[in-house]
Amino acid sequence: MTNPDVVIVGAGPAGLFAALELAERSPLKVLVIDKGDAPNKRVCPEQNYKGCTKCSPCNVLCGVGGAGTLSSGRLNLRPDIGGDLSTLIGDEDKAWKLVKEVEETFLRYGCPEKIYNPTTKEIEELERKAAAVGVKFISIPQREIGTDNAPKVIQKFMEDLENKGVKFLLKKKVLHIDKGAVKLSNGNVIKCKYVLAAPGRGGQDWLAEEARRLRIPTRHEPIDIGVRVEVPAIVMEPITSISRDPKFHIYTEKYDDFVRTFCVNHRGFVCLEVYDGNLVGVNGHCMANSQSQNTNFAFLVRIALTEPLEDTSLFGRTIATQTTILGGGRPILQRLGDLENGRRSTWSRIEHGTVKPTLKTVTPGDIAMAMPHRIITDIIEGLYKLDKVIPGVASSSTLLYAPEVKFSANRIHTNKDLETPIENLFVAGDGAGLSRGIVIAAATGIIAARGILKKEGIYA
Repeated sequence: MTNPDVVIVGAGPAGLFAALELAERSPLKVLVIDKGDAPNKRVCPEQNYKGCTKCSPCNVLCGVGGAGTLSSGRLNLRPDIGGDLSTLIGDEDKAWKLVKEVEETFLRYGCPEKIYNPTTKEIEELERKAAAVGVKFISIPQREIGTDNAPKVIQKFMEDLENKGVKFLLKKKVLHIDKGAVKLSNGNVIKCKYVLAAPGRGGQDWLAEEARRLRIPTRHEPIDIGVRVEVPAIVMEPITSISRDPKFHIYTEKYDDFVRTFCVNHRGFVCLEVYDGNLVGVNGHCMANSQSQNTNFAFLVRIALTEPLEDTSLFGRTIATQTTILGGGRPILQRLGDLENGRRSTWSRIEHGTVKPTLKTVTPGDIAMAMPHRIITDIIEGLYKLDKVIPGVASSSTLLYAPEVKFSANRIHTNKDLETPIENLFVAGDGAGLSRGIVIAAATGIIAARGILKKEGIYA
């Protein structure tokens, strides 16, 4: 495409939904650039996705659909999960309407019709049980695309955009963005009227550097650091039968720190994740057509820092580095009972336990040597609180994989239309610190696109 009107950097949910909004409401010529590949070329050769050694970190985090394409594709249908959409746009009703728009679009492209939405009675009973032990349960309507289905859904999305005139430039890295221009790493410069930067998780550090170069104000956001917990599926069954991805919020006794469950994968698999090309971590996913005997979930401690070190991402990378070194280039696996008793786990101890790990490319060890004492204390205390709601979660055989780090992008300063102080330069999604999940990222893409349309006099 010569001289596009809008260049979108990043083909994750924010970029795709922005492109769709522009294509359906305007004659603007749109070009989407991503350093990854098309969805049908991102499918893991071993059907193990993030845990596959043949899948490069770029293939996992980058490409059309973003990091969500090779995840469980879980849609949390609330404006306050995965971000705070109501605060962002200043209108709760409009926030819910945006969430509905995102949901309907995914359904159009093949998201399964099944919705996980607990009844009022089920919610009240679970809320009461949790509240009785000082835990808060968050009820969320959810849809799940499935790791094996997500590439197909996103492929349909991409093809429909192409039919609407949107062009894709894939496997191309953007070096710099500026007012009215995008410079590729090969030296080519693409001129345009508007730039929308939506690089997702894989491009958050790049966008932060670009913001510094362009002197756009940013701020550090809190980070979540913890472990991936794996238990027998039967332990979680009473809860996951009510809520597919139950959210529990806990404040610990000793430090009064915030700990939460995240990304519950019922009968799913723990998988490898690589940060910055050489730091290892873990994640989890579940398939639509394949199940394990276990359920896994992230158990995360919220970390916010003040001076002299405010860079939470640097703190998280430091922990990931230490864990990678101790694990010999692999994540560390430990039984909860071994962690409590101050001893490292061994394959022998793990094998005679009741939970068989779904991720084998790990090193049995001692997580307490890799993480600060405060985080370890929070994890143990939090699991015992959660055990009062879900009996069996704090068993001595419960498996803990480390580290699981949810890096937060620097929040880029914008106006309400997500335009930066650089005229006609917009941002959206996880990479800009505006969201932390598929649905809210998609919604911010719509908001940014409508900001562009407003400047064109098309959207009021």
